[in-house]
Amino acid sequence: MEQLTSHIMMVRPAHFGFNEQTAVNNSFQSKNESPDTDWLKNIARDEFDRMVQTLTSRGIRVMVVEDTADPVKPDAVFPNNWISFHEGGVVVTYPMFAPNRRIERREDIIEMVEKNYKVQNRYSLEFFENDDDPLILEGTGSMILDRPNGIVYACISQRTNPLLLDKFNVLLGTRSVLFKSVDRNGGEVYHTNVMMALCEDFVVICLESVPSARSKEELLASFKATGKEVVEISMSQMEAFAGNMLEVRSKDGTRYLCLSQTAYDSLDESQKSRLSDRTNLLPIAIPNIEKYGGGSVRCMMAEIFLEPKQKG
Repeated sequence: MEQLTSHIMMVRPAHFGFNEQTAVNNSFQSKNESPDTDWLKNIARDEFDRMVQTLTSRGIRVMVVEDTADPVKPDAVFPNNWISFHEGGVVVTYPMFAPNRRIERREDIIEMVEKNYKVQNRYSLEFFENDDDPLILEGTGSMILDRPNGIVYACISQRTNPLLLDKFNVLLGTRSVLFKSVDRNGGEVYHTNVMMALCEDFVVICLESVPSARSKEELLASFKATGKEVVEISMSQMEAFAGNMLEVRSKDGTRYLCLSQTAYDSLDESQKSRLSDRTNLLPIAIPNIEKYGGGSVRCMMAEIFLEPKQKG
């Protein structure tokens, strides 16, 4: 099983904007300004288009799906929270914390994927968001997957329920390494993928955000056992989205570490050097999507590990 893919799905936003429903537990969103909504949705599309161009120019296949204008979905640009695609033809859809994000799940998108890739099984976990006491698990925002080793790293939060994670493990044949992660004010880090990124042979992680010494030891032991070099980032670098990276592979096999320009600028020269020794850094400028959406480049990419129906 491969850790990296060259196939990515992205959703071009129609009405990107600040989402009040997600801001209740996403401290990465900016609440201090209210830009003109037309300006924001247009600049978000521009940032999106430049990111797609950057990826495709490096030989990364990007399946671009247009967001629908109605209903309005301010976070549609972050599809990795509601869907994931796995080797063996598996598609999983997920329960979402914010009611206005649940409408991002689109059957027509899954049908588009099925036209191009081989799908054998589909698991719909969104059933659990309809209970009186809903269980939430927001895809590869909640879970960092070590695919070759069958490990799921996850920091528990309102958006990452351990009981539902157990169900995911049963379906996918994985096991969990669970821990708590907090921001500088002691609040829960809402998604695991803003504090760590797991790549082919290294991991970028903000251990400063993990308050438990035992959890830190468990994480480091797991990374050592699976041959991952640890590149630590600070709390301030995590706040600059330096944990929200995704390593991908181009059609010719070249490895690229996708990260935002904000994240890249926050790294010191030693960190950049260590990362560059193993992969190619690919900074992408998406400042407004980051600022008002509270997510960065990793959140914008849904990795596709399905087998293409046509090679090439």
